[in-house]
Amino acid sequence: EGQIYFGGAAPGGRPRAMARRDDLPVLRAAADWLDRYFAGGRPHPSELPLCPAGSPFRQRVWRLLCRIPYGEVATYGELAKEAARQLGREAMSPQAVGGAVGRNPISIIIPCHRVVGAGGSLTGYAAGLERKAALLRLEGLTPARVAGLDTGTEKQ
Repeated sequence: EGQIYFGGAAPGGRPRAMARRDDLPVLRAAADWLDRYFAGGRPHPSELPLCPAGSPFRQRVWRLLCRIPYGEVATYGELAKEAARQLGREAMSPQAVGGAVGRNPISIIIPCHRVVGAGGSLTGYAAGLERKAALLRLEGLTPARVAGLDTGTEKQ
């Protein structure tokens, strides 16, 4: 069970003490993935053997996150509609989806930063909205596509 998070921003609270392990192939692969991402590459989550621990609902939402293309965003409402469709329901609460998005243990690789509020508003990110905005800018998103991206008026 592993997590990728910004210091102090682990979903569900602080992680338990962990030993440093630089010799595991999966960690080297994740580091390479992140290096390529931050260098402007477009690695896909499917390149890594992801197996985040979570309920079946959270797993479903995290799979939906992995389908949001690089440089694109989806709203909580859009994700809720797709989750409802997959589950054979008429509707699903965007707040329920937001709860699952907020518990994503593999930040950046499972791209929860690509989820925005209705109308493209920049909302919610465990590591802070400044980091979310920076990741979206790295992917080439502009204020015209995401409300509040560069205006300093992001909502908390």
